[in-house]
Amino acid sequence: MAGRKRKTQDLTAAAARTQSGLSRTNRKRTLLPDSPKQTIKCETSQSSEPERSHYFDQNSDLQHKLGQDFFNQPCISLAKAFLGKVLVRRCADGTELRGRIVETEAYLGGEDKASHSAGGKRTERNTAMFMKPGTIYAYPIYGIYLCMNVSSEGEGAAVLLRSLEPLQGQSVMKELRAARRKEGARQLKDKELCNGPSKLCQALNIPRCFDRRDLASDPEVWLETDPNTSPADPQDIVSAPRIGIESHGEWAKKPWRFYLRGHPCVSVVNREA
Repeated sequence: MAGRKRKTQDLTAAAARTQSGLSRTNRKRTLLPDSPKQTIKCETSQSSEPERSHYFDQNSDLQHKLGQDFFNQPCISLAKAFLGKVLVRRCADGTELRGRIVETEAYLGGEDKASHSAGGKRTERNTAMFMKPGTIYAYPIYGIYLCMNVSSEGEGAAVLLRSLEPLQGQSVMKELRAARRKEGARQLKDKELCNGPSKLCQALNIPRCFDRRDLASDPEVWLETDPNTSPADPQDIVSAPRIGIESHGEWAKKPWRFYLRGHPCVSVVNREA
C-alpha cells in the first residue's frame, strides 16, 4: 500500500508540471484528470504566455467550429465525417491543445451487440449515448483510463475517437502522457502521443467530468474543420473490424472502424483491409 501511495503522489506531482507546456517554473499543483471530483486547470505562471496555434487563426474559431448540425447524422456517417476534423482542448490559461482525428469506431446503439447500449439498455454510465447528437460520452476502462465518444443520430448510438494526429501543444501532451508512465520510460514520439483512445484522453487532458457535455457548445472542448486541408476522400478511408470486442461474435467482425489510409498515427493497421 505504501508503494501505491507513493506512486500516486508522484503521478499527481508530475501532472501538475504539465499544464502550461511553456513555463517550467512556478506552476500551480493540480490533480490527474480521471477523478470526477477534481478541478481541471492548465495554468502557467504570470511570466508566460498561452501557446497559440501555428495552424489556425485565433480570431476565426467561430468560423471553423462545428455546430449541432454536423453531429446530427447517422453513426457510421458521423464516424467517417470525423476523420480529418480537429479536436480542440482549451485550458484555463487559454492554452489550446489540438489533434486531427485519424481513426474512429461506430457503435450503432440497441441493435449493436458490442455497444454499451445494446438492447436499448440505459444506465447511469451510458446516459450520454441517449442524449442529443454531439454529447460527449467519457467512460473509464480498467478503472484508470478514459475513452471519449460522441453521440450521433440514432437511439444510443455513438462514435469512439480512437486516434489523433497532434497538431498543437505537443510539449504539453508529452508531459501529460509522461505523468501516467513509469519513471524513466523513453520519451514518446509525436505520433505516439494520441494513437489510442485512452492515450488521446491523457494527452489532451480530457477528464471524466466532461461526460454529458455538449461538444457543439462547450467552451473547453470542441471540434473544428481544418482550414488547411480538404475533407477526406472516400477512397482514402479504410473500413476494418473494431478493436477489443472479440467476445461479441459476429459483431466483432463488422467493418465499423474507420481510419485514414497510410496515416502514421493510426493505432492498429489492418493488413487485410
